[in-house]
Amino acid sequence: MARWLGVDFGTSNTSAAVLDGSRPRLIELEAGRTSVPTAIFLDFGTKRMLFGTEAVDALVAGREGRFLRAIKRVLGTSLMREQRQLLNRRMTLVELVGEVLARLRARAEAEVGEPLTHVLAGRPVIFHAEPERDAQAAVDLEEAYRLAGFDEVAWLTEPEAAARACGVIDGLGIVVDIGGGTSDFTVFRAEAGRLVVLANEGVRVGGTDADRTLSLAHAMPLLGLGSRIRAEIGSAMHEVPIAPYHELATWERIGFLQTPEMARAVAKMRRLAERPERLARFHSVLESGLGFDLAFAVEAGKIAANSGEGRIDLGVIERTLEAPLSTDRMALDLGPFASSIVDGARRAIAKAGITPDAITHVVHVGGSSLLVPVRQAMTDLFPQAQPVDTAAFTAVAEGLAIAAGERG
Repeated sequence: MARWLGVDFGTSNTSAAVLDGSRPRLIELEAGRTSVPTAIFLDFGTKRMLFGTEAVDALVAGREGRFLRAIKRVLGTSLMREQRQLLNRRMTLVELVGEVLARLRARAEAEVGEPLTHVLAGRPVIFHAEPERDAQAAVDLEEAYRLAGFDEVAWLTEPEAAARACGVIDGLGIVVDIGGGTSDFTVFRAEAGRLVVLANEGVRVGGTDADRTLSLAHAMPLLGLGSRIRAEIGSAMHEVPIAPYHELATWERIGFLQTPEMARAVAKMRRLAERPERLARFHSVLESGLGFDLAFAVEAGKIAANSGEGRIDLGVIERTLEAPLSTDRMALDLGPFASSIVDGARRAIAKAGITPDAITHVVHVGGSSLLVPVRQAMTDLFPQAQPVDTAAFTAVAEGLAIAAGERG
């Protein structure tokens, strides 16, 4: 009987697990790590693809290459199927993801000591709000799994997987899974350890959207967002175009923005700018390939503000440059983000035919479920419920392994 591998290929982090007896066993994808960043670095010097912590370290070290993160958010778009030069050959992003999953499969096989050709893959309730794009995303990801050498590919929604690993024995629960790219919800009933799923719901809002919001509010104005530039002819003034700033604040778009053409366009705006020193910073980010360094700085500032007063340290761009970010200000900035999550949770319990006060357990999954605004929103919505904390980055993989074991 073939053994199944459970894989949570996430927007921000990736983990995998198998079932050992009746318990899930997480795979060490790196030495000492069962969850790794979903990050890819194409090293121009060695002509190698790096994945996980090694990819992030290569970026931080300033090695020459191309960095990709949040690639899961590109699934279902035309970008996944475009042939492009990646290292020493032309390939699509679907094929690149397939190589990442093949590496993950090889690591798992080495650890368990047997071939793994069956995968139970986690997926969000929705990849995209548009049905055609949502369906295409599933096609893209399944093709990547098959390119990785998996003969059998089955799916389970990520919050439903997490529900199986949460440890709730009795009661009515809702899984609130805030991933990097989506927020997903499963309403379930547990009776003597037996789980019955009542409803699933999802929204295309995740932790990377929180990062983008904070970046646009606090980091991008220091690079010229909101500044004015002169018209090339005459004395009229107008605001700088906002699209490049949105691209620079969006994890999955950064790698496509950092081009010589965009650097030249920003250099031109700098010459016409009312505040040229701010556009000079933007130009420096593009010329030096610091877009992802900037995104990591915003993410670190968010984490710091979540546990107390913080700041976004932009010293990588300019020495002593920073943007204050208090916990209260972050909560204010992320109010619409939290509201979108509340709307998704409300739709989930409505589908299940229950009211908020009937929920006895709120199961928090995913790194962004730890954000203060999200926690407070869930407490306000489900005042009678007990919060249940899981292993934020590995609960889905553990649940997938449990569910895979049930498949026999």
